[in-house]
Amino acid sequence: MWGGRFSSTPSALMEAINASIGFDRRLAAQDIQGSVAHSAMLARQGIITEDDRAAIHEGLQRVLGEIESGAFTFSTALEDIHMNVESRLREIVGDPAARLHTARSRNDQVAVDIRLWVRDAHDRTDEQLTALMRALLAKAEPHAATVMPGFTHLQSAQPVTFGHHLMAYVEMFARDRGRIRDSRRRLNECPLGAGALAGTSFPIDRHQTATALGFDGPTRNSLDSVSDRDSLLEFLAAASITAMHLSRLAEEIIFWMSAPFGFVRLPDRWTTGSSMMPQKRNPDAAELVRGKTGRVVGSLVALLTVMKGLPLTYSKDMQEDKEQLFDAADTIEIVLAAMTGMVQDLEPVPERMAAVAGAGFSTATDLADWLVRSLNIPFRDAHHVTGRIVSEAERRGCTLEELPLEAMQTVEPRIHQGIYDVLGVENSVRSRTSFGGTSPTNVAEQIAWWRERV
Repeated sequence: MWGGRFSSTPSALMEAINASIGFDRRLAAQDIQGSVAHSAMLARQGIITEDDRAAIHEGLQRVLGEIESGAFTFSTALEDIHMNVESRLREIVGDPAARLHTARSRNDQVAVDIRLWVRDAHDRTDEQLTALMRALLAKAEPHAATVMPGFTHLQSAQPVTFGHHLMAYVEMFARDRGRIRDSRRRLNECPLGAGALAGTSFPIDRHQTATALGFDGPTRNSLDSVSDRDSLLEFLAAASITAMHLSRLAEEIIFWMSAPFGFVRLPDRWTTGSSMMPQKRNPDAAELVRGKTGRVVGSLVALLTVMKGLPLTYSKDMQEDKEQLFDAADTIEIVLAAMTGMVQDLEPVPERMAAVAGAGFSTATDLADWLVRSLNIPFRDAHHVTGRIVSEAERRGCTLEELPLEAMQTVEPRIHQGIYDVLGVENSVRSRTSFGGTSPTNVAEQIAWWRERV
């Protein structure tokens, strides 16, 4: 491959550290796609003949067929997917294959291959996020009024509805989808034709190859074209935030399923048992979604570390980009699919949610708000009065709505029977009508708004 410059072959150790065919074979379809566009442009510009172009295209389709069928023999000695494809092409069509690399370097070749691959990864992630959002909407709609406890610090705070809780994740995953779409728009420029780093003296048409490959246009600086991996980093960053959101939802499913909560059930297909304890139903799918977040975030950190000290333009360090990208893309794909399935199969237990929603004096804020509205007490003073009433209910071992009126009046004499209109959890959630609040009417409106946009 190196021609006459070197007098001996690399050592076995050099070959082992240098070869990337073990993982970059996944770029085969993109590599051949780029070569078809490049050779078509060369022929149109008169740089190679039409006969050579026809032979190259026919040979490349045969190579692709061999790879897809599993009949292709990959060689570590040929280092990477580019040289493996080109070598086999030459075996098939002879001299025309040697003209394919005219006006092209492996630097711009791999840059376009990996950009084509990560563009497809963006599209797959977009589709999966959309499917997950639809699953959440479908689950939220019948539970727009299903009361559950809301938490801060994992302590009972105020009642909310299960539909409202699920809609919070619709908002999160919508932002994730927005990041993916924004990143895709930015990456859609074609680096092919930048050469090794300085462009080429051949009269190539980079706009033609960009159009043929579905890009908006060619990149504008040859140095940046071959040294840029921002499209990978942006995908990994967006995937990391998505994985973090998935992990948060997985964590909630895990504790919702636990005996102290008992808010939801998952069917057998998403759970496992114990080899020792026959009663166990473990939320392993959710735990694995949570655990795999570290792999995605780790891939982002690894590639950032690779890129942080590299001068322009290409350095062999950049070969380390692919394994991180492939692993993160595979991981985010499987965890998105698993979470979508779990959301679809999730069975809420409304009676258990409602029972816990009223615990911990969760309507105390409603009491304080009533004192402000009905008795014109300043909120800070109402907060203090409510705290004393909560203490009395706690001393008696009852809920706020069970506390006798006279007990409240010993703290604030002006309190009257109307207080009981706001103390139940159902009353509480119905009253939260501010924009974005948890009232069932609001939640239904949120669901309808998102259905039009998903």
